[in-house]
Amino acid sequence: MSSQGIKFSFLDNRCYALAKDQYSATVQDNYLSLAVAIRDRIVERWIHTQQTYHKQNLKRVYYLSMEFLIGRMLGDYIYNLGLEKNVVDALIDLGFDIDEIREREMDAGLGNGGLGRLAACFLDSMAALSIPAHGYGIRYDYGIFKQKIDNGYQIEIPDEWLRLGSPWEFCRPEYTIKISLYGRTESYTDEKGVTKCRWVDTEDVLAVPYDMPVVGYKNDIVNTLRLWSARSTEEFDFDYFNHGDYEQAVYQKIFSENISKVLYPNDSQSVGRELRLKQEYFFTAASIADIIRRFKSENKDFNKLPEQASIQLNDTHPAIGVVELMRVLIDKEGYKWEDAWNITKKVFSYTNHTLMPEALETWSVDLLKRVLPRHLILIYEINAMFLKEVGENFPGDSDRISRMSIIEEGYPKKARMAYLSIVGSHSINGVSRLHSDLLKTNLFKDFHDLYPKKFNNKTNGITQRRWLLKSNPGLSALITETIGDQWVKNLDKLNKLLDYREDKGFIKKWQGVKLNNKEYLAQYIKDTMNVSVNLDSLFDVQIKRMHEYKRQSLFCLYAISQYLTIKNNPKKFIQPRTFIFGGKAAPAYTTAKMTIKLINNVSNMINNDRAVGDKLKMVFLENYRVSLAEKIFPASELSEQISLAGTEASGTGNMKFMLNGALTVGTLDGANVEMAEQLNNEDIFIFGLKEKEVTDLKRQGYDPQRFIQNSPMLKDVYEMIKNNYFSPNEQGIFNDLVNSLFHHDPFLVCADFDAYLAIQDVISKEYQNKAQWTKRSITNVARSGYFSSDRTIREYASEIWGVPCK
Repeated sequence: MSSQGIKFSFLDNRCYALAKDQYSATVQDNYLSLAVAIRDRIVERWIHTQQTYHKQNLKRVYYLSMEFLIGRMLGDYIYNLGLEKNVVDALIDLGFDIDEIREREMDAGLGNGGLGRLAACFLDSMAALSIPAHGYGIRYDYGIFKQKIDNGYQIEIPDEWLRLGSPWEFCRPEYTIKISLYGRTESYTDEKGVTKCRWVDTEDVLAVPYDMPVVGYKNDIVNTLRLWSARSTEEFDFDYFNHGDYEQAVYQKIFSENISKVLYPNDSQSVGRELRLKQEYFFTAASIADIIRRFKSENKDFNKLPEQASIQLNDTHPAIGVVELMRVLIDKEGYKWEDAWNITKKVFSYTNHTLMPEALETWSVDLLKRVLPRHLILIYEINAMFLKEVGENFPGDSDRISRMSIIEEGYPKKARMAYLSIVGSHSINGVSRLHSDLLKTNLFKDFHDLYPKKFNNKTNGITQRRWLLKSNPGLSALITETIGDQWVKNLDKLNKLLDYREDKGFIKKWQGVKLNNKEYLAQYIKDTMNVSVNLDSLFDVQIKRMHEYKRQSLFCLYAISQYLTIKNNPKKFIQPRTFIFGGKAAPAYTTAKMTIKLINNVSNMINNDRAVGDKLKMVFLENYRVSLAEKIFPASELSEQISLAGTEASGTGNMKFMLNGALTVGTLDGANVEMAEQLNNEDIFIFGLKEKEVTDLKRQGYDPQRFIQNSPMLKDVYEMIKNNYFSPNEQGIFNDLVNSLFHHDPFLVCADFDAYLAIQDVISKEYQNKAQWTKRSITNVARSGYFSSDRTIREYASEIWGVPCK
């Protein structure tokens, strides 16, 4: 579409869709006018893509995820359609700034962190590779909360991402599905004299689908992300209303629609846990019903379902789908139990995303019995069949049977959803090589002993189209000017940049791009926080979900150590740094929230100390989200990937930093291990205990006080926090944090502190040689090709899903 065509479409939309002219239109109106112009270019391709899938009866991939952290879509669509130049030209002709218009789009924060962002990257890659795929999730009214910082504390505010509507979604009420909950089961005899079970006296809720397009890069493919919204089967009870009970009249509507109201209700209370279970079943059951509807429109024999559908469980949230498909095949389609099980196992595959046993999802049997009584019966039947298989393979090993049972005995009894996912899937994968190895040797060792061929690795990746082409236009333009644009479809082509590491002209241009990106972020920090940062300083960044295992506390302790060095030795040279933090803590996660408070108090002290000046600045960027990440990654120079070895499954932020030319300081954890290999263990700064050393130290009896006493700097930092240096007006507020960090220290911050300081000293020296640092930056980008989500999805397609890709 030409720039002239975009211009005419924009003006038509403003006039005929919004009834506005150039005098009355707001910036929001201009955003909508442009969005609809772009959407019109998508829809025809979308319809044609879906017609092709149907006519050719292609095998489809169904990606079930509780989270899709898609962020803003306008820029993605423009780039994937190849319209960026024409759009910019059209807006210039109209007198508009594209950046101002883009800022009007609300982030679709339908995720909490890496899990949801990975799902979004995977959808992008599936479309780019022409894989017939559908994403399924929940259309939350309120996504991940909007974070405000008030006096250093995190305050959660509802994220009203749909307040002004979304131009990208299409409601499909004709595909509404009725979802049953609660009730009871009863036995009955069918017309053939067979005893069966049915689920009766249920409370029902409607799942209404909303579709969003997923546009492939310049290939005319448009896949679908279908998000389910909960609606009551009864809008209003006139009987209650007529008797004056107005609240009860709308109770059922409110009760039902709470299901899709908010991402991850607080599950520290029983009501929150029940709502969470209903959310998971709601979207999974609706998705299974939709998959079956699509299958039956083209096929009759469910034995062919594995040839036509591959369902990927993104973590355990949709694990109940295994049981739901069994229920549908047995209770509705009339299949025998064994036949239904053979079909089900071939259809599902499961991705695990955690190494921490406490993070593996379980549901109490009592809760399942109340909310999903038919499913609990099927879980017990699946477990009985499975334990019989375990007993046959490991005769006499009662301990193994107890360990592997889907039902965990005790009080209360619990259903282990990860175990259900493993038993009910034909493939189980981790998301980095280290993670997958630890699943096989540690977390799921018993299952690997039984099903060694089921387990495999699929190292995570990121889409270069979002995280380089769109978010870093300066660098992507320089790369394309130098080596061509093939890297957009094949990220391995970036290795051609290795030939330019010694080119002084190229190095200078690279440095210029980085400086421009730093200036852009510095202006954002000034505008939002009124903090002026030193552009010559090292931009040292840790942005990710707040969690103890990710060790934002270690990064904060290092910042304090640098501050202390300046205070004790004002004339000593230290490498100027700007410490940049960002991330949200779960509302009920007190330790993580107090870590945010500590970071903000330390920042306030550093930024207002005249003795420090421009040597150090420290900021916690409020409300970390996808659109903010797109500002931070291009400006970053040092990436903090410092989780305790053996705790991070993979990480994808590390890959985004690498792709944007930041160097990494990190432990040998998650995908850091493979990043180091791609870099030949050069151009990356590795420190700290290895996974086996962590295990050995804990087994011996870890005492953080021993490390504190042997580290003068750590001891001084500890004393500063304990003695309220950073909280003079709030005495004792960090007592619990101090106790957790310096007395229990579950993630070995104290054990790794001195090694961390030592590697940071090396980094400070290396950064002072700007030309050499830039060469290492170029090398990081050049060797990031392996971490494209296109590579990951190709592996899923060929080794798990059995679908071709282009």
